[in-house]
Amino acid sequence: MQKPEIRKGMPDTQIGKKEFGRRFRAHFYDPAFEKAEPELEKIIDIAWDAYDNARKAPRTRKAGPDYADPDYDLSIEWIAASKAIAEAQARHDDAAAAARILIVNASPRSEHTCPGEMSKTYRLAELAQKVATQAGVEAEILDLSRLTAEYGKVIYPCKACVSTAMPLCHWPCSCYPNHSLNQTSDWMNEIYPKWVAAHGVMIITPVHWYQAPSALKLMIDRLVCADGGNPDPTSTHGKKPEEAKALELAGWPYPRHLAGRAYAIVVHGDTEGAGSLTHALTGWLSSMGLVAAGNKAVAESYVGYYEPYATSHESLDHDPDFKEEVRNAVRTLVEAVKQLRGGDWKPADSGLREPRSK
Repeated sequence: MQKPEIRKGMPDTQIGKKEFGRRFRAHFYDPAFEKAEPELEKIIDIAWDAYDNARKAPRTRKAGPDYADPDYDLSIEWIAASKAIAEAQARHDDAAAAARILIVNASPRSEHTCPGEMSKTYRLAELAQKVATQAGVEAEILDLSRLTAEYGKVIYPCKACVSTAMPLCHWPCSCYPNHSLNQTSDWMNEIYPKWVAAHGVMIITPVHWYQAPSALKLMIDRLVCADGGNPDPTSTHGKKPEEAKALELAGWPYPRHLAGRAYAIVVHGDTEGAGSLTHALTGWLSSMGLVAAGNKAVAESYVGYYEPYATSHESLDHDPDFKEEVRNAVRTLVEAVKQLRGGDWKPADSGLREPRSK
C-alpha cells in the first residue's frame, strides 16, 4: 500500500497578540479586577509567550523504561492520569474488593444554576443508587450536571485523532490539557478512572432533541480512547500523524480498555426520541465490548407525555411503574456484575475472534 498522505489545507487559526490580549482580558470583565491591571498585564505577556511558542505541556519528565521511547519528554499531567487509571484497574481486578457500579446522571439540569430546580434524571439516579447499595454493591453517582453548575468543571470536545489513525488516540487522552490554548482542568482525567474501576455502568439520561444531552455526548466522545486507544504516547512521539499511521498499518490490536463490564440504560423523554437514543447508547456501549446485563437492564419511558413541563416532577411522582422499571434495571445490572465477577456468566461470543477490526 502506498504511504498515506498527511492532508493539510484548513484556514490558519493563529491569532495576533492584540486579539489574544483582548480574549484573555475577557476572563476578567468584572470591574473588581481593574485594581490588578499591572499584574494582569504581566500575566498576559506570559500567557502570550506560552501560546506563541505552543507550550502545550510545560511540565514534563523522561518517559522511562516502560515506554517505547524512554527519552521522550512525557507530560507529567498525562503520567498522573495514566497512573490513576492503572490504580483503578487494579481495584477493578481485585477479587476481594466490593463490586462497584457507576451511575451516570446525564442531565445538565441543576437547582444550583439557571433552572433553579433539580432534574428528574438525578432523582432516578438516587433511586438507582439506593437499590444498588441495598444489594451490597458500591454505587457512585457521576453527576454530569456539575458541568453547568460547578466552577471549573469542563469536558473539552474530542479532536477526532482516531480519524487520522487509531494509535494517535492515546489512553488516556493526551489532547488535553493544552496549556498554550488555555484548555486546562479537563474533568475526563477524573472520569476515566471511575469507568475503569466500575464492574457495571448505568447511564440514566433524558432526551434532548432526539439525542443525548450535550454533557453526556461530550463524555461519550472523549471515551473513544477507551476503545482501541494507545497507552504509549512515546510510540507516536506525541501527536505525529506519520508515526501513528505507520503503527496502524503495521497491525494495530485495538485494545478494548473497558471490555467485559456490564451496562444498564434508562432513557426518559417527554414526547419523542427515547427509542432512538436508547438504540444509540446500547450500540455505543456494546461496540466498546461492554455487556448488556439483560433485557430488563434497558428501560425507556415518557414522563408526563405531552403534559406541561411545569408539572413534570409531579408526573414522575405519579408514575410508580417507571420507577419500578428503573429499580429492575439496577437489580439486573447488580446480578450481572455478580455473575461476571464470580465466573458464573460468560457471554456466548467471548471466545470468538473478531475478523474485522475497526
